[in-house]
Amino acid sequence: MSANSSTTPKIENTIIIGSGPAGLTSAIYTSRAQLAPLMIEGEEAGGQLMITTDVENYPGFDHGITGPDLISVMRKQAERFGTRFITKNVTKVDFSQRPFKVWIRDELHLAKTVIISTGASAKLLGLPSEKNYMSRGVSACATCDGAFFKNVEVGVVGGGDTAMEEANFLTRFASKVYVIHRRDTFRASKIMVDRTLKNPKIEVIWDTEVAEVLGDAKGMNAVMLKNLKTGVVVKKDLQGLFIAIGHQPNTKLFQGILDTHENGYLKTMPGTTKTNVEGVFAAGDVQDHYYRQAITAAGTGCMAAIEVERWLESQEM
Repeated sequence: MSANSSTTPKIENTIIIGSGPAGLTSAIYTSRAQLAPLMIEGEEAGGQLMITTDVENYPGFDHGITGPDLISVMRKQAERFGTRFITKNVTKVDFSQRPFKVWIRDELHLAKTVIISTGASAKLLGLPSEKNYMSRGVSACATCDGAFFKNVEVGVVGGGDTAMEEANFLTRFASKVYVIHRRDTFRASKIMVDRTLKNPKIEVIWDTEVAEVLGDAKGMNAVMLKNLKTGVVVKKDLQGLFIAIGHQPNTKLFQGILDTHENGYLKTMPGTTKTNVEGVFAAGDVQDHYYRQAITAAGTGCMAAIEVERWLESQEM
């Protein structure tokens, strides 16, 4: 069969896997650079911003913008410059040789470069009521949503450094912050524990889990708390609940193919978006467990696009 056969896939300049602010920014940059990127955005396109009601900290929107609207604007911008979209999930990749192979079930796509922007997902408690009130009182990001909880009582679920950081951050806005933890000791670093226990606006509820989130049409307004030692369940009025039990990077597809940190996030060379495979780049929350903001994800998306452009130029030279 000839190489020009219709069954031979076209070799793309770049395939972008994932479609949050990192992926869409890299799409805007690569499409403006005439690289005609193909974005395989996934069936749950848009990432964590799709479950974020109000975004007030993204520059350029003086009255704020909803997460889905921000994604929609970015997507239209990428489309305007020639990005093509496939709204399906990548099921398999092979980066062992170039062109790189990316599969959507039986459908094979080839690429000279790949940008991975599959993001991370917040670990949640798994309660139906928690999902019901997500972005209506329940949040997985204090930095994103803390300012909406001025002068009210809120809870933070968790016992690690993230929970301590979020609890302390929330005291800038909330009148009282309850840290709800399943055990009787924290696993956070000593400095963060000390800071939390010394903060007069923070109270710890030990040996306890959230059994249910309660609310009405306006949003959540209380939680049912179960003491794991006594089995006693009590109702607590809270206007907000922040889940801080960690994030899971969406890297399952790349295990054994790309280097990851112990926590599963993709390793990139310091100051770049380069992975251990030349020609494969990673941007956004899939490689950033520290900042996890839309603006930092967009910044690394820009970096990845510029690195792709320069890498392709160097190869063709």
